[in-house]
This record gives sequence, structure tokens and C-alpha cells, in this order.
Amino acid sequence: MRFLIRVVVNAFAIWVVSLITVLEVTVTPYPPGGMVPLLVTLLAIGAVFAVVNTIVGTVVKVVAIPLYILTLGLISLVINGFLLWLTSWITGFWGWGLALGGFGWTIVAAFLIAVINAVFNAILRPQRRRDRDR
Repeated sequence: MRFLIRVVVNAFAIWVVSLITVLEVTVTPYPPGGMVPLLVTLLAIGAVFAVVNTIVGTVVKVVAIPLYILTLGLISLVINGFLLWLTSWITGFWGWGLALGGFGWTIVAAFLIAVINAVFNAILRPQRRRDRDR
């Protein structure tokens, strides 16, 4: 269930970022186009992004621990941009999916996606009941 929520939140975040034209993030739906293919494409991109973050992101973040310390965590912006670029590269094989502009805008887009994900995670996180704690 958590994975499905993560996919939907990723899809929403990517859709929001694609609406900001200056970021040069475009979502190309599979043919014939329209609203339903766009929604399915966004969900597919969200699923790929979730898998890339889970598998590749975990490995890269563990390997980059010294860089996190050295840059006081700012390397996470570059790593998130790389993971978004990797998602674009994977979905590019299908002829539809995510297309990105320059790497600088990709880092900004990845930052905005991370902020949207953080907001939704704070809202959707299961809350512990205070009655059980007493």
C-alpha cells in the first residue's frame, strides 16, 4: 500500500513540475494521447521513479556518505537530479515518458519533487494514537 501511495505522490509531483515551463520537464503520453494515457503515463513514470529511488538511490546515498558530510548535505540535490535523469533515461526507451532539459533545471525539478513528496509524506504519515502511549 505504501508503494502505491508513493507512486501516486510521485506522479502528482512530476505532473506539477511539468506544468512549470521554465524547468523544461515534459511528459509525453503514449499514443494516441489524451487524458487517460497521460494519467497512465504519469503513474508509470511515478512507479519507475519510486523503484529508481528505492534501489539505485539507496546505493548511491550510502556510497556518498562522505560527500554528504563534506558538502553538509547539499550533494543530495545533485543525487536527486541524477535519479530524476535516470528515470527520464529509462522511460525514454519506450518512446513516451519523461523528458528533461538541462541538468541545472533537472536539479531544480528534483528539488521541487522532493519538497512535494515531503509535504505529502507529512500529511499521509500514519499518526500514532496518544491513547496507546499512556
